Amino acid sequence: MANLDYLEHSIPVAPLKICALKGCEALAGTIDQYLVQFRRDLLLRNPDKADIYGYSQKSFLIGSECPRFGSGEAKGRILESVRGVDLFILVDVCNYSITYKVCGLENHMSPDDHYQDLKRIIAAAIGKAHRINVIMPFLYEGRQHKRTNRESLDCAQALQELAGMGVSNILTFDAHDPRVMNAIPLHGFDNFFPTYQFLKALLKCVPDLKIDNNHLMIISPDEGAMSRAVYFSNILGVDMGMFYKRRDYSTIVNGKNPIVAHEFLGDSVEGKNVVIIDDMISSGESMLEVAKQLKARGARDVFVCTTFGLFTDGLSKFDEYYEKGYIARVITTDLSYRTPELLSRPWYEPAVMGKYLASIIDTLNHDVSVDKVRDTTYKLNKLLASHR
Repeated sequence: MANLDYLEHSIPVAPLKICALKGCEALAGTIDQYLVQFRRDLLLRNPDKADIYGYSQKSFLIGSECPRFGSGEAKGRILESVRGVDLFILVDVCNYSITYKVCGLENHMSPDDHYQDLKRIIAAAIGKAHRINVIMPFLYEGRQHKRTNRESLDCAQALQELAGMGVSNILTFDAHDPRVMNAIPLHGFDNFFPTYQFLKALLKCVPDLKIDNNHLMIISPDEGAMSRAVYFSNILGVDMGMFYKRRDYSTIVNGKNPIVAHEFLGDSVEGKNVVIIDDMISSGESMLEVAKQLKARGARDVFVCTTFGLFTDGLSKFDEYYEKGYIARVITTDLSYRTPELLSRPWYEPAVMGKYLASIIDTLNHDVSVDKVRDTTYKLNKLLASHR
């Protein structure tokens, strides 16, 4: 763990506990294993920390549940004491695999259901826990971040609601528009990026990848992903290009204006491997269209890196494009639910985030700057040096 040097002489704000809502158990288990190891390593460097109550434990996980009545109503319960602890609540609002029954009918949990369960657990802990932190990798309603005409501002409203309930810090990954933090200017809001994990996963599945201007190029699929692509290309020292979406603003289909065409801005991609980087794959329609256009322009292999892989329209189109050679690999993090079918696909590669999240939690619990965790430039350069 790279943060041992400055965590060694700092003191936690309170004993650490992690509460994983339903659907997050596997990720929480990985985080817990790393935290246990981190604390053991810190005790070896500073044995005096053994005197701090609850500093090193066999597990930092606590149990919780949200049982439902036959009508579909629910309540939140925490199964052990949280008085005086620094509580981190982990929620995956996109995990639709969790079901519950209403009047004998089976319902799949929506983001709204997960968000309500989150509030129930916060309500059960508030007034007892020393501090409450919410880890919401996929930001609830993050795509509804700005108002056009008469529309609700769901993400801003949710953030204000959590802040009003007493949540001290909200942690998310690759927010669709991080400016939504302006809704809670007096509360903690941290937005992290999995850039290092993307590169690590990419080099794992393509060990002989040549990283230079003659062989690699970073592509932003739209204007919104520009900042991610600029950072990635600068770190790798390669060129970048960008597509922009030409939309039909006279029509609305499935709540959005349909894309008429993708226009490309940038140098030639002919003969180069290209990496498309974005925050999410929803249906994947625009991402696949970009990959197809890049292949038509002479690109060699197309790699897709996105933080969240939702695949709302299934995997068949990705299977087809893989077989046709339009895409070589799709890399997503394990921060949101992934179906067993996705995990079995030959074109899929996971970017594992458990260790990174454990490092973030440990740093916040010690109440020291998270900038050293967020800034992955050093780790990226070290990984590149070992690869080259």
